[in-house]
Amino acid sequence: MIMNSSTGFAVELRSVRRTYRRGPEPVVGLDDVSIGFPFGTFTAVMGPSGSGKSTLLRSAAGLEAVDGGEVLVDGTALNGLRDRALTVLRRERIGFVFQSFNLLPALTAAQNVALPAKLAGRRPAPAEVTAALAAVGLADRARHRPGELSGGQQQRVAIARALITRPAVLLADEPTGALDTSSGREVLSLLRGMADDPTRAVVMVTHDPGAASYADRVVFLRDGRLAGSLEQPTAEQVAARMTTLEAVPC
Repeated sequence: MIMNSSTGFAVELRSVRRTYRRGPEPVVGLDDVSIGFPFGTFTAVMGPSGSGKSTLLRSAAGLEAVDGGEVLVDGTALNGLRDRALTVLRRERIGFVFQSFNLLPALTAAQNVALPAKLAGRRPAPAEVTAALAAVGLADRARHRPGELSGGQQQRVAIARALITRPAVLLADEPTGALDTSSGREVLSLLRGMADDPTRAVVMVTHDPGAASYADRVVFLRDGRLAGSLEQPTAEQVAARMTTLEAVPC
């Protein structure tokens, strides 16, 4: 396996703590979490509601400052980066896929895919955009706007858009949550294939055991802490572990 950084991790959290102030009592988002996401792997993150899944993803992306510990993306520590440097790192090294697609309706699929590169000050070649769309099976939909595409096709455009800057990590937040079963499977198969690239890692937050079964590893959170993991998981194994986690009293 080719490694891009000295640690071999696309993203690494080291003793990360994140606390929110909501009312008189602090709410713990992450409690001393240490975990690495290696290049060439697909990791699903699961846990009960309020377990810290979204906080982990946002912290890994540098969208939330942590209260303690350290977050590294492709070997670069986010702590202490100035706003501009952090913005550049997110644009160039991190790709995002959201449940709601977040495509601009007035732009074509090709224009949506090219947008992150343009925001980063680089004008991608038409062949580069076409290749990104071809990688998700939509080369023939380049001139279609989001309203002319199905939900599954829109999410595939969003994946192509996330990959145009060749990020070290692709972060996906419930990427199949708004899709039907068939479209969801197509998107998960794409993410599975993207993770086989040794220069990239895929990290996906999901509540669906079936979706998690596409990953190499499932990491479980509870109350902001790591609560175990499964390697090469099946949907049945994931569902059983989630049932156990949700049954444990607080």
